[in-house]
Amino acid sequence: MQFLKRELEQQGHDCVVLNIGTSRRIPSAEYETVLGGVDYLRKVWRFSRRGFVVHVHANGTSPKGLALGIAAQLLNLVCGRRSFLTFHAGVEQIYFPKQKSGALLPMFRSLFALPRWIICNSEEVKAKIVEYGVSPSKIVPIPAFSRQYLDVPGGADALPDDVEAFYRRFSEVIFCYIKMRPLFFPEATLEGFARLASRRTVGLMLCGVAGNMEPGIWPAVQNRLAQPDLRDKVLVVDDLSHSQFLTTLARSAVCLRTHLSDGVCSSVLEALSLGVPVVACENGNRPPGVVTYAARDVDGLAATLEDVLKRRSEIVERLERPEVRDTLAEEVELLTA
Repeated sequence: MQFLKRELEQQGHDCVVLNIGTSRRIPSAEYETVLGGVDYLRKVWRFSRRGFVVHVHANGTSPKGLALGIAAQLLNLVCGRRSFLTFHAGVEQIYFPKQKSGALLPMFRSLFALPRWIICNSEEVKAKIVEYGVSPSKIVPIPAFSRQYLDVPGGADALPDDVEAFYRRFSEVIFCYIKMRPLFFPEATLEGFARLASRRTVGLMLCGVAGNMEPGIWPAVQNRLAQPDLRDKVLVVDDLSHSQFLTTLARSAVCLRTHLSDGVCSSVLEALSLGVPVVACENGNRPPGVVTYAARDVDGLAATLEDVLKRRSEIVERLERPEVRDTLAEEVELLTA
């Protein structure tokens, strides 16, 4: 969102972000705060009346997100504007595709029917959206990865002290951006790493843990991290700046991606672009070069990580770098046509 906002503004357009994330109540010049549902609707209505076109971001894991998206689209339509929808993540989500939608099927159909254009991140996701009765001509696959993601204006930020110390302690560090949600499989991830660490000297760095935690998962993870076999081998870090994120990726032996419904993930593409091997759970949409395992297979995760670490030099030499397009320009062109 930050990259897209910056690109639109550089071309002379007005772009206002309504923050409905975990930081939504914290004032910032980068976005409009959203204090609750009524405040959200009021601000969507206010900006729609001023002539703004709504650009909704949604996925197939949150009924609340579907409701908020549809409400924004309808308010924009009442004000004479056809909205845009970016549908995130991959072909397997909690309520997506169609056969998993159940009682939410009418909501998905409304979400996809209302916008002028739908942006998704792959042809595979497009095909699944078409199954809801949506014309393929209004769906534009644009990967959520652009050449700007690899730019670090002004140089890289220094890494936190604990991160630097962790890299000094371990010659092999596995870097994993993870959330405390079921489809990231945090407990299985730790168990798989524990089995690997019992056979090999390796560290695991977990980033992105804070925010949007499912009840009960983080306490269980904390209890597991406190056990002797993991206590000194796992580092949990706060969210990093983008330049710090790229630096940690570049210095890591492996990038581990455990999310089952993330589609074509930008951090996976960033790692591949930097020449870092990627181990990820199979989601049916991983790019070439990614070594996959079955999401719930703890032994498979440990064995896959061990194999990649053993053959790392060979894998890096043959690693297929992804095509790095200026997809931000493509999206801006679509939004402003």
